[in-house]
Parts: sequence; structure tokens; C-alpha cells
Amino acid sequence: MAENNNIGPKRLVVGAHYGLRDWLSQRVTAIVMAVFTVILLVAFLTGKNFTYQGWAGLFASTWGGLPVMKLLTFVTFVALAWHAWVGVRDIWMDYVKPVGIRLALQVFTVFWLLACVVYAGLILLKV
Repeated sequence: MAENNNIGPKRLVVGAHYGLRDWLSQRVTAIVMAVFTVILLVAFLTGKNFTYQGWAGLFASTWGGLPVMKLLTFVTFVALAWHAWVGVRDIWMDYVKPVGIRLALQVFTVFWLLACVVYAGLILLKV
């Protein structure tokens, strides 16, 4: 009886095995968003030109030829989309039991998040 108790290193493990990877990705994406928020807050609190031209100038500034603020903003949007995907996917997996409906919701979520990232990128290209 003791050999079939599924406890210890020989236990039967089932599931998607997303645990550590998802936990880590949630933390990394949260750090990216927090760092961007601090940078944006510092730029806002130290700025003197609170017009559209002032903010456009902030996003047009380059460092070594790279549009740093645009890149940071886009990376933050990608991190936000990834953060949202992990959370929403876990909600779908935990609470939606019919496989077809869950798959449809997951596909819709992926397309929606990709569309949001593409739209954010298009906005950043216009600034």
C-alpha cells in the first residue's frame, strides 16, 4: 500500500507544468512595467513643458541614434500583453471546463492582445 501513495519523487505528475515559468514571467513583466512607470513619473515630475509638443519631444528624443522612449514604451506594452496573457490564460484554464469554449476564448485573447500590441506600435510610430 505504501508504494502507491503518489507522494515523493516517484509521484504521478500531471498538468501543463506552467508553474515556475508563469510565476517568473509575471514577476519579470511586472518589474518591466514598474521600471517604465518610474521612468515616466520622473520625466513628468522633472519636466517643464506639459504640452503635446513637450511629450512628443520626450518620445522623439534619441540616445545613440535609438528612440529610447519609444522602445521602452513598446517593450512595456509587450510586457503588459504577456502579463495579461498569463493571467487570463490561467483564468480560462481554471474556470472554463468545456475544451472547445476554452480554446476559443484563448484564441480570441491571443488575437486581441496581439492587435493591442500592434496598435500601440502604430501609435508609437506616429509620435
